[in-house]
Amino acid sequence: MREYLFVFLVALATTYVLVPLMRTIAVRVGAFTEVRERDVHVVPIPRLGGVAMFFGYAAATLAASRMPFLRQVFETGELIGILVGAAVVCLVGAIDDVKELDALTKLGGQLVAAAIIAFAGVQFFSLPLGTVTVLPAPLLVLLTIFVVVLCINAVNFIDGLDGLAAGLVAIAAGAFFIYSYLISGSYDPPNVFSSATFVSAALAGCCLGFLPHNVFPAKLFMGDSGALLLGLLLAAATISNVGQINPDQVSANALAATVLPLLIPISIMLLPLLDVVWAVARRTARGQRPWDADSQHLHHRMLQIGHGHRRAVLLLWLWAAVVALGAVSLVFLPLLVAGIGGVVMLVVAAVLTIWLPRFSRPGHRPKTYDTQGQRLDV
Repeated sequence: MREYLFVFLVALATTYVLVPLMRTIAVRVGAFTEVRERDVHVVPIPRLGGVAMFFGYAAATLAASRMPFLRQVFETGELIGILVGAAVVCLVGAIDDVKELDALTKLGGQLVAAAIIAFAGVQFFSLPLGTVTVLPAPLLVLLTIFVVVLCINAVNFIDGLDGLAAGLVAIAAGAFFIYSYLISGSYDPPNVFSSATFVSAALAGCCLGFLPHNVFPAKLFMGDSGALLLGLLLAAATISNVGQINPDQVSANALAATVLPLLIPISIMLLPLLDVVWAVARRTARGQRPWDADSQHLHHRMLQIGHGHRRAVLLLWLWAAVVALGAVSLVFLPLLVAGIGGVVMLVVAAVLTIWLPRFSRPGHRPKTYDTQGQRLDV
């Protein structure tokens, strides 16, 4: 555990220290998120925060490669492939942050990054469908690339409020870390050092190092350089875990062994996945292209029902934590205890979501701030 704590702190500290530098660079090169009709901010905000997170992750990777126990994780080349793929997708996002690439060019960059990590060994070698089900290799590679691109766009779609995406990914990474660490500790022989656990620890550190600069009112946005990066790293942790797990190591119960290995990652990433599926469905139904932007995402809905900016983010974090940690608890706690705890927390989250808007002052308008964090009168 000490090794992962060190990795987490390296990623956190490096990201935190580099964010002000990236903000300065963003201002100088004109990398701003302009105010659009669907946006919540009222003045242009600098972006490129994802570059700081990439260097935080790279620093954690370098530190881990020098540590005696974690060095074994680098023997397969998976983590080097993840780092290269992360660099590619972050570069594509950074260029978009400065010069606004078209959707197909960004998709091409995502496919290249996904292919890099797949051919580096981060892929589904099997599916835990009750038993270890091995599919043809080309199909597993295509499935891997699809999941990576899906996760990348899920995080990109949910990145609409200050601190929302970084917080949601930090929660998901934390849940994945708990799940992966405890599962790998139950192997015969036990071995808690794995790619999935490392990526989860480093990813959580990057997100928490960035959050102090990104919470409302944000001084810097992560931009596409951050959203695409976080999506790829979250997908890498998911695939490394799910694609190489034996269902019998999750539960002795046949039904649980069949369902949980797939339920856990889906539950952990439920909010971003729900948002991207919902967005594609409604845009297609309206005759739009799936990548055409609108103002109907989950975070927009929270604002529309009466929540302020900060409260909307906190409630979405709460929903993510309830679902993700509730799913993980099904593996490590008695079913009755996990079930009762999960239901109670879901009820609490639902009551707060529905009840709190009633206490908002009539006619109250959210506070808005400029790029220096000063209050604007609007």
